[in-house]
Amino acid sequence: MFLGTYQPRLDEKGRVILPARFRDELAAGLVITKGQERCLYVWPAKEFAALTEAMGQAPVTAKSARDYMRVMFAGAHDEIPDKQGRVTIPPSLRTYADLNKECVVIGANTRVEIWDATAWESYLADREKGFADVSEEVFPGFF
Repeated sequence: MFLGTYQPRLDEKGRVILPARFRDELAAGLVITKGQERCLYVWPAKEFAALTEAMGQAPVTAKSARDYMRVMFAGAHDEIPDKQGRVTIPPSLRTYADLNKECVVIGANTRVEIWDATAWESYLADREKGFADVSEEVFPGFF
């Protein structure tokens, strides 16, 4: 499980240092791909393989499933972090997420997300009131 918020910097080679708490889970390999809300998703390779298998169950006739898979897999990049826990984010993914120097890396349960720092602050400010005001079950049995 990935938890927490971290603020690493993107270096001049397009690399970001993964938080130390995440490195063991990602050391065997990871997949970076386009996420929703213009962030990047970082999946442990095993988790991405399970996701791929589950997505393969969608009928090929479902246009929304085809569209989603095309965008997700066409932008995917697999990598093994170096000894310092750095991963290189390809230029196309940096452009998609508008990543410059200041980044935010968050734990999102089974995946990690990488955001442009300004985009994350805007997203969080926009969503925190709704989070505080939830008055019904978002997840069955949770509240």
